[in-house]
Amino acid sequence: MHVLVIEDDAQAANFVAKGLSESGHTVDIARDGRDGLLKAAGETYDVLIVDRLLPGLDGLGVIRTLRATGNDTPVLFLTALSTVDHRVEGLRAGGDDYLAKPFAFSELLARVEALARRRGGAGSETTVLRVADLEMDLLSRRVTRSGQALDLQPREFKLLEALMRAQGRVMTRTMLLEKVWDYSFDPQTNVIDVHISRLRQKVDKDFEPPLIETIRGSGYCLRVPSPVS
Repeated sequence: MHVLVIEDDAQAANFVAKGLSESGHTVDIARDGRDGLLKAAGETYDVLIVDRLLPGLDGLGVIRTLRATGNDTPVLFLTALSTVDHRVEGLRAGGDDYLAKPFAFSELLARVEALARRRGGAGSETTVLRVADLEMDLLSRRVTRSGQALDLQPREFKLLEALMRAQGRVMTRTMLLEKVWDYSFDPQTNVIDVHISRLRQKVDKDFEPPLIETIRGSGYCLRVPSPVS
C-alpha cells in the first residue's frame, strides 16, 4: 500500500511513517498543505492521512481541492480537532474517516487498511487465514498445520492471528502489545517472548519449515523462508 502523510508535526509524521513502513507499506510525507496537494495530485496513493491544521493550505482546503478535480483517494483525517462539529466538517469536506489525536497506532493502521480495502472493493470478510500449510479458521477457532490440529490457548490464538494477518511483514513489539494485549505502553516484561516461545513449540517444533521468525531489535514475522540458492 502506498500512503501519503500530510502532517507538519515532524515527530507525529515520522511516528506514523515508521509504523506504516514496519507494516510493509510505502510512505511519503508532505510537511505543509501545498506540498501535500501537489504530491496527492501528482502521484497515485491508496490512502491519504491528513492533518487539519497545516501551514500554507489547511487540510480541509487540500481535500476540497482534490475532490473538486475528481480525485477520490480515500482520506483519513488525523487531527487534534476532535469535537463532533470538527468531525462532521471533515467528513463533509470529502474525508472518509476521522481519527482524533492522541491515538493508538494499531487503530490507525486498522482504519487505513479498511479504507484501502473499501476502495479495492473487497466485499467479504476473511474467515480463514493461511500461510503455507498453516491454517486458522476464525469462525470455528480451529488451527491446523499439515492437517494436524494445534491446541492453542486464547492468547496464543490471538497472537498467531495477528502474525498471520500480517504475514510477510514485521510485527513490532509495540504493535503486538497493542493488538494482543491491548496495551498502549510497553510494560517492560518478557510477556511477548514467553508467548512466542510457546507458540513456536506448537506451530514449528514438529514441522518444516519453521514459520515464526525473530527480527532482531524489531519484533517477529510469520513467513515462509526463502529457499537457499
